[in-house]
Order: sequence, then structure tokens, then C-alpha cells
Amino acid sequence: MEAYTGFAQVYDTFMDDTPYEAWCAYLVELLEKYRETKQDAASERAGSGGGLVSGGDAGVPENRNDQERNTILDLGCGTGTLTELLARLGYDMIGIDNAADMLEIAMEKRVKSGLDILYLLQDMRSFELYGTVGAVVSVCDSVNYLLEEEDVVETFRLVNNYLYPGGLFIFDFNTVYKYEIVIGDTTIAENREECSFIWDNFYHEEEEINEYDLTIFVQEDEKPDLYRKFQETHYQRGYRLEQMKDYLRQAGLVFVEAVDADTHGAVTAVSERIYVVARECGKR
Repeated sequence: MEAYTGFAQVYDTFMDDTPYEAWCAYLVELLEKYRETKQDAASERAGSGGGLVSGGDAGVPENRNDQERNTILDLGCGTGTLTELLARLGYDMIGIDNAADMLEIAMEKRVKSGLDILYLLQDMRSFELYGTVGAVVSVCDSVNYLLEEEDVVETFRLVNNYLYPGGLFIFDFNTVYKYEIVIGDTTIAENREECSFIWDNFYHEEEEINEYDLTIFVQEDEKPDLYRKFQETHYQRGYRLEQMKDYLRQAGLVFVEAVDADTHGAVTAVSERIYVVARECGKR
């Protein structure tokens, strides 16, 4: 079944305790921490053998377009909550998602906020932009929806292709440990006044695939005593940090840092979600 169809209607309701503001603040912290200088570019590219070094400027344009540098792509933007927060901070935002129903809600938010955000209905494995961007972010386990190695590598390759020289890629992913040990085979249910859901979770150990079957009940606007039922199935794959490092290398990106998403400290064997920072370091 197609993911995020019926669930899109109630996604923000059930995600109302998600710390988007804290996520946004940390992403900005990482963006500022690793904002590249021309000296950084020269050093990193010389060490990588990237092939774009040209004299002392390491292939970084002297008069790089400030707007391009300020543009961030939110890959797997969903209903646009994080996209809007970054836009409010002054970043030029592009949001990409392959779920039309989620993007429809994002665009409704854009109408209300008046923010200038470009939303594109595209698959992250084949997305296209008209130019390069200063950074790409992808959070809330969007990368886990890529179930095959070649899909991850191709997505990362496209990210590398559309990043300006030295641009940053910051993403998170859920680990094998989280799916296998923390979530496992469980059932989660939540009831709200206007909607409710039942989440049946199944972990397939051999494939390291997490499956969750959602049954959603949404109250009818005109008939509050009636509830519409939706069902959809989602699949996510758990990954390990060493795998992600290898995928980045295959895509031509340079790994910079990884941190535990919950503690912002070192990654451990029991990290459930990990932030990864990578950098564009030459086009292939």
C-alpha cells in the first residue's frame, strides 16, 4: 500500500510531541559549526584527491551566490513543519517528498504562514533540482524508507550532485538496535478525540526490515459520530553507522561526524537514532 495517505490527515496530530524546535536548533548548530571556509575546502579536497582543486581557492568560486549558499533542501519534508521553522530563520527552503497527501498539508501551511517555500513532489531516489543548494537535511528517519543499498547510494549521489562545493548533508537514521531490540514485535495504540490509530509492528530479523501496519480512524467533519477507517503499511530498514559511512564514500561524499541523536554525544552500541554530517568534496 502507498504510505502516508490516510495517515497524512492525522500525522501532525500524533506528532504533536515531536521536538521539531529542538531538532531545528540542533541542525542550525551543526550547519554553523561546519560551515565551510575556503581554507577548509582547500585542506579537505587536497586530502581527498577530489580533483577540483584549482590554485588556492580549492575550486570554490570567489563570488559564490549568497542565495545558493543560503538555500537548504529538506529531503523527505513530510508536512513541512521543520521546513517552515528553517524558513522562519531566514533560510531559502525547498521541500521534497513523494507523498502527495503530506505535501498538500505542507502547502496549506505555506498559505497560512506566507513563507516562500518551494515544494516538489519527487522521489528522493530520483529527485531533480534546477541548481545547487548550500545544504541538504533529511530527518525523522526518512532515509530508513530506502530499503536497498543501491537506493541509499543513489540518493546520496544525487545529494552530492546538487550540493555546491563544500556543501553539507545532515541526516538521521534509526539503527538496527532500535528496530530489533527497542521496538521489536509490538502493538501501539493511541486514542484522541478526533482520531485514533493502532500500530502493529513486526521486525524481520533476516532482512533487518521493520514493518508497521497502521489502522487509522478519523472523525468525519460533518458527521462527528462517524469515523472513516484507513489502513496502510510502512517498511523501514535499520542501518548501522559503518554502512552509512560506506554509502557516503560510494556516493562521493566525505563523512564528517556522527552523534547520538538523543544525547548529542558519542554514538554507542545502544544508540537508537544517529545524526550524520557529511560534506560535498568534488563531483564525479
